Amino acid sequence: GQKGSSAMPHKRNPIQCENLCGLARLVRTNAIAALENIALWHERDISHSSVERVIMPDSTILSDFMLHRLKKILANMEVYPERMLKNIYLTKGLIFSQALLLALVKKGLPRQKAYEMIQDCAMRVWQGEQDLKTQVLSHKEIKVYLTLAEIEKIFDLKYCLRHVDKIFARIF
Repeated sequence: GQKGSSAMPHKRNPIQCENLCGLARLVRTNAIAALENIALWHERDISHSSVERVIMPDSTILSDFMLHRLKKILANMEVYPERMLKNIYLTKGLIFSQALLLALVKKGLPRQKAYEMIQDCAMRVWQGEQDLKTQVLSHKEIKVYLTLAEIEKIFDLKYCLRHVDKIFARIF
């Protein structure tokens, strides 16, 4: 099996995912060649067909290969929900800063002022002063705009993930 990164023995390289990212560059590059075919306004010449004879089959065959590879990756993907939760909690709530910012703006606070208030709380978290939720709950000015229930909702991970199943159903 795979040994890992040549420079970092602890790392497991996502080889097949990296391969897909590289192949996607080729498909995007072929799209640029297709756009170059638009150079003539009211007519076509045979310069178009030479490009199309290469990019059309290459792009469709490559896209088909990529979809099959992605299907295999997804079928064999290992997910560690407990580790994911630990990683989320390592952020000390900082991942909710954007939702806080948007909630304050929605309440009528100018974006710059809301940004500065949330940034002040976030910097305190970075300095080791508790988590973001605690900082927000002790911030008098934020509590003028957001109720306790609204703050709780913003920091509720289940609320944040409420549409995941619908999104997955649409995609897969």
